[in-house]
Amino acid sequence: MNNMWGSMAQFDAIYWPWPIAIYLFLAGLSAGAMMVAVIQNWRGKNDACFKAAAILAPLTISVGLVLLVLDLGKPLDFYWILLKYNFTSVMSLGVALLLIYTPLAFIYAAVAFKDSAVLSAFKGLLAKIATCGFLKFIEILLFVLAIGVGVYTGFLLSAVSKILLWSNPILPILFLVSGFSSGVAASVLCGIWFFNASVDKHSVSLLLRLDLFAIVFEAILIGILFAFVSSNGVSGVEFVKNALSVGGLATMFWVGVVVVGLAMPILIDLIALKNHAYKPSVIVLNTLLVLVGVVLLRCYIVYAGQIL
Repeated sequence: MNNMWGSMAQFDAIYWPWPIAIYLFLAGLSAGAMMVAVIQNWRGKNDACFKAAAILAPLTISVGLVLLVLDLGKPLDFYWILLKYNFTSVMSLGVALLLIYTPLAFIYAAVAFKDSAVLSAFKGLLAKIATCGFLKFIEILLFVLAIGVGVYTGFLLSAVSKILLWSNPILPILFLVSGFSSGVAASVLCGIWFFNASVDKHSVSLLLRLDLFAIVFEAILIGILFAFVSSNGVSGVEFVKNALSVGGLATMFWVGVVVVGLAMPILIDLIALKNHAYKPSVIVLNTLLVLVGVVLLRCYIVYAGQIL
């Protein structure tokens, strides 16, 4: 049996195990990174954060899709979902969305790195794409598609009507906001680590402020999510009580999600990075905490929905 850690024989079967949670995290991160890349390019900032975001978007969604395909159990039959569409199915709609988003994300990354030696054979073509008006259309489309991908990760769970924690309208918004937060954090982190020579301190400051707003909004949405679940009568109240107080999942939520993923990044932003100070070591810690919190939020929601 797939499980999160150790034996889970005492619980009901886990049909959606940890690879699904990681896929949801990576898809959300990809969407957030794409929004960061487009925002940075619209600001005229071809800097470290833009480069990191542009390459993170296609890479993370690709890794996530590989995990999803492998978890289906019959990876060699995956192509059937590309040929047989059911537009009443959230999964089928998501596949259609990703079929447009993923190749466009790779094209956008290639344009962002058009001066790279690896892409020297396509330099002329990529330069033409970068300077033509069509690129603006691609960026607008990618931004809209990225929002769609971020929301879709929540709808994928909310379509399961029998699970109280999943079947509500708050989850897609929560996953979009937390996905954007993880995209910002990953873009800043990778920008500092891999493209340090082109770091723009003002861009990092702006993105961290955006991330702070996203984290605060995420915390509010988590509260609304539990309030919404509680509104489903006695069963909803009992579910929330167990989700927030029983066993390892409650510990994961309060320590991993609330303390590590929400409270600590907010405190670091307000204290250590006060007045938008550029402190690379503190920023790296801050972004890592955000990413850990978003991963654990996905794991918590996926497992709590099935176990409790």
